[in-house]
Amino acid sequence: SIYEMFGNECCLSTGEVIKVIGFKINKLIASICENNEVSQFSAKVELPLNFPGLYKVVADKTPYVSIEEITRKVSIGPTRFGHPCFYSPEDIKLANLTIKHGEQITFNSVEEVNGTMAVNCGVVRNNQSHSFTLPLSQEGKFYECEDDQIYTLKEIAEWKIPKCRNRIVKLSNTLHTWDSSNPLPENFDGCLILTPVYEVQAVMKFRKDIVHILSDLDVEVKDITDCYDISTFLQPLSLEDVFEKTSKEFPMVAEIMEGPSGSQKPYNLLYTGKEIVIYKKYQATRVLASEIRSDSPKRHFLIPMSYKGKFKRRPREFPTAYDLEIARSEKEQLHVVATKAFDSPHKELVSVSVGDQFLVQQCQTNEVLYEGRKQAIDVLACEQILSDTYKKVFLPMYMEGGFVEVIHDKKQYQLSEICKEFRLPFNVKVSVRDLSVEEDVLAAVPGLQFEEEITDSYLLISSTSSPVESWEIPVYRLNVSVHLLSKDVQTVVPPATKTTVEEISEEQYYMVRRYENQTHHPPPRPPKKPT
Repeated sequence: SIYEMFGNECCLSTGEVIKVIGFKINKLIASICENNEVSQFSAKVELPLNFPGLYKVVADKTPYVSIEEITRKVSIGPTRFGHPCFYSPEDIKLANLTIKHGEQITFNSVEEVNGTMAVNCGVVRNNQSHSFTLPLSQEGKFYECEDDQIYTLKEIAEWKIPKCRNRIVKLSNTLHTWDSSNPLPENFDGCLILTPVYEVQAVMKFRKDIVHILSDLDVEVKDITDCYDISTFLQPLSLEDVFEKTSKEFPMVAEIMEGPSGSQKPYNLLYTGKEIVIYKKYQATRVLASEIRSDSPKRHFLIPMSYKGKFKRRPREFPTAYDLEIARSEKEQLHVVATKAFDSPHKELVSVSVGDQFLVQQCQTNEVLYEGRKQAIDVLACEQILSDTYKKVFLPMYMEGGFVEVIHDKKQYQLSEICKEFRLPFNVKVSVRDLSVEEDVLAAVPGLQFEEEITDSYLLISSTSSPVESWEIPVYRLNVSVHLLSKDVQTVVPPATKTTVEEISEEQYYMVRRYENQTHHPPPRPPKKPT
C-alpha cells in the first residue's frame, strides 16, 4: 500500500514492521449543536486543529462507571491540562477520608501504590488540599465537572476529547473577523459537537522520521509486540518529554525527527536529521508586550530580559479615576489630561471638562451630601492645573471618565530598568533598536504596551557541528520531536547564549495570559456609585 501524507510518500509493504508510538487527532468534524444534539439543519464541516477561536468545554452528561475507565479514556498527566475533575453522586468512603457526593475530585497522576495501580487525587476543603488515592478497580458513577477555562481547538484535541467519545464545546470568542472561507455561519456563537478523526503515529526501522498514517487507511496489520525486540526502534520524544527529564541527565545529544517551520534562528536549526546538543532546562523571564493600536488584530511579543534595544515612554490611557490610583507611584507625580467630560452629582467633588489637567496625589475618604444625609465615599485627591495656579480638587473613585498621560520624561530605558522602576502595564516605543540581531522586529512597531512579566519553560540548545552559539527554545510553543543519541557531549559548558524576541499568535497570547493570571489574585473592583 502506497500513500502520501504531508507531502511524503510512504510505502507499507507486506512484512514491514511498524512500531506504533501514539494516536493523535488529525482533524475535527464539527456539527452545530442544539440541546446537546446535532441540529437537523446543520451540515458537517471539517475544522483543522489551528482553526482560530477560544472555546469552553461543555461537561459530558454520560458518566464513567469506574476509575479504570476514566484512566483509559481521559488524558491524565503532569502538564497543566492533565488534571481533569470529576464528582460522584454518592459518598465514597476511604480508610481515612470520606469524599462527599458532588465534591470535586481532581485527578493528578496514575501510578502503582503498594502493588496496585491507582490514581493520585485531591479535594479542596476550606482552602486546604487533601490528597488520597483511588484504585483503578473503584466502581461507581463519575461525572465530569464543569470547566470554566478556555482552550484552543488544538488543546481540546490533545487533552479534552476522551477516547471513543465526542466533545461539545461553546465558542467563547472569535479571534478573527469572519470571512467567506470560514466554515461556520457568520456571527456564530453557539455550541459545536466535535468528532475526532485520528491518525496513527509510528516509526519504521529504516526511517529517522515519524510516519503519520490516517486511521481509515485500508491496511491489514498483526500485533507482534510480544515476539519482537522493540528496542531496535527509535524512541521519539517531544520537547515536553525532554523537559521532564531530571537535571542530572543533561547535557544530551539529540537528532531532530520532526521540526517546526520557520527560517529564522533558532528554528532553522531544527530541521529533520539535524543533530543538536541540549545543555539544560530552566525557567526564564519574559515580558509580554502587545502592539498599541485601536483596531485588531494586534501583534503580541515575548521579550527576553537580554534585549539590548532602548525604549522611550509613550502616554498611557486611563478609563477611570480608579485606574489613576492604581497607576500612580511614589517615584514621580502622574500628570493627566481629561479626554471625556464628567458632571459631578456632589458639590464637594469637581466636575471635569475635556482638556482639564490634573496632578494625581492620593486616594482618601471624604464625606459628601447625598439625598440630604452625609455619606463617606472614596475619592482621588488631585491638583487641577489652572492658567496661573493649582487648585485642590477631588475626583470620585467611581468616576468613569477618560484620561491620557502627559509625559515629561525624555530618558531612554533598558527593558530591565522599566521592569524595576515602573509598574506594568507601561507604554513605550523603541528608540534604539537592538543592534546585536540582524532584524529587530520591535523597531518597526509604532507603540508597545508592556503588560506583565511571565515565567516560561525553555531548553538551551546548540548545533553539534558548529557550537559557536546556543539558543533558548520554548518548550510549550514548538512542535518538535527528537530522539536521543548515545554520544558524548564535546563541550559541557554551553557557548554564548542568544535569545530572540518571540512573536506569538493571538491564541498563544490568551493562553500565556491565562496561565500567568491563575497565580495572581485579580485586582479589587472599582467602587460603585453611592445608592
